[in-house]
Amino acid sequence: MADVDITISGPLFDGRAAREFAAYADDAREQISEFAEEHVLNLNGQDFRHPSGYYESNVMTERASADVSRVHDSGVVYGPWLEGVGTRNRARPGFPGYFHWRRTKALVALRAPEMAQRLLQQYLPRVR
Repeated sequence: MADVDITISGPLFDGRAAREFAAYADDAREQISEFAEEHVLNLNGQDFRHPSGYYESNVMTERASADVSRVHDSGVVYGPWLEGVGTRNRARPGFPGYFHWRRTKALVALRAPEMAQRLLQQYLPRVR
């Protein structure tokens, strides 16, 4: 019987690949949430008839957990009314809302895969 020595090396086995893919996931999440925050703020700037700056100053991105980032309005009390989902929107049919969050969510769902794919191309050479 002969002894066989097998040497395993490379990024998959020494931890480099795992670190790079974790960094990729963080970077993708950050870029996508930044895009969402910028988009909702741009819509606010375009659509709001009487902006005070207060609402916009409360829009922020927050890391909710290790793998989730949230873009939100910090719970501004009139935020649902601006979006068009508040109880006052139903009672007062004159203002339907701006739908800035729904429009942003739809655009992010459309663009996020492309953004993540483009970023992945930057990380793949690091794990070869």
